[in-house]
Amino acid sequence: MCGVKPGGVSLDGVDTSRATVIQGVVQREGQPVGGAYVRLLDTDGEFTAEVPTSATGHFRFFAAPGTWTLRTLAPGASVDRTVVAQQGVVSELEIAV
Repeated sequence: MCGVKPGGVSLDGVDTSRATVIQGVVQREGQPVGGAYVRLLDTDGEFTAEVPTSATGHFRFFAAPGTWTLRTLAPGASVDRTVVAQQGVVSELEIAV
């Protein structure tokens, strides 16, 4: 067991009906990757935000509804994932690097 909580980090206290949440976990060979960076890029590929992953590989963004690219940067890897975020829906991703 790698200690990654199924379903991601707790959303206690977050009004998900009014928020647009993009969150997930970064893993390498099934193990969490702490200290990676996840960038949020808009539809033009422009940088919007960046967060480091937690020790358990988790990250979270609050974004506007729409199509976004998540660029994950970890030692020896760079991975892009597209996500369509919707208000009231938590977009959960598992990103393998």
